[in-house]
Amino acid sequence: MAMAMATQIIRRSEAEMQMASRRLSDLNNRLLQLPLLGSPVGTETPESRSPLPTSHSNFMDGTLSSDVVTFMHLAVEEAKKALARLEVPVGCVIVENGKVIGSGSNRVNETRNATRHAEMEAVDMILAPWTPSECPEAGSIKEQLTKKFGECELYVTCEPCIMCAAALAILGIKKVYYGCGNDRFGGCGSILPLDTDGCGGCGNSSSGEDDGDSAKRRGFECVGGILADEGIALLRGFYEQGNPNAPRPHRPVRAQDSSLAD
Repeated sequence: MAMAMATQIIRRSEAEMQMASRRLSDLNNRLLQLPLLGSPVGTETPESRSPLPTSHSNFMDGTLSSDVVTFMHLAVEEAKKALARLEVPVGCVIVENGKVIGSGSNRVNETRNATRHAEMEAVDMILAPWTPSECPEAGSIKEQLTKKFGECELYVTCEPCIMCAAALAILGIKKVYYGCGNDRFGGCGSILPLDTDGCGGCGNSSSGEDDGDSAKRRGFECVGGILADEGIALLRGFYEQGNPNAPRPHRPVRAQDSSLAD
């Protein structure tokens, strides 16, 4: 009986894996058909997963302006708002020509949506005013948005995750400043170097050729380590107090039928 149950479980798992593989394949095919995406490139992980990738400029070099610190302080204030809502404390601001045009903080728990990171909240604040009626010509929304983000700098208290870094590469963000590194999910060198290689399998080319198509641009400039201690302190405080919204661990299932142990 136990052998029959094990065989049935294995078959079900194989079927689920095949279904998941088909769904992932379909998703990738749809992604490659989007107008902002180009051809995929390889995604190699760096040899070291340091809190601050050594290939990046570091705030401690003393080469950054006081404005950079000022804008990062604003991002820290956004992170504090997230902490007050019992969210993972990450905050972000987007700046164009010295003016903040977008801001946001983590809202994953509030929205029950794992994509609502601080960067996505700030980006959506900028995207909200764009409507087809404002850009009647085909492709003009894409062109205006890539031009817009190509003039913007993003400040975030923690290194953007792989998802957010890929989105920023697609949008063509000019430059990213971040605080502490993200050695678990970092998309700016800690795990994947999407800042230099573009967004890999989700579309951006690493050919380096500029044919006028913003979809083929390589990544974005990146500087890390700005007010890193403040970002780390907020994150440490959050996790030390415990995450009340974290999923509860499931109790281990114990076999009630002794025959299952055969």
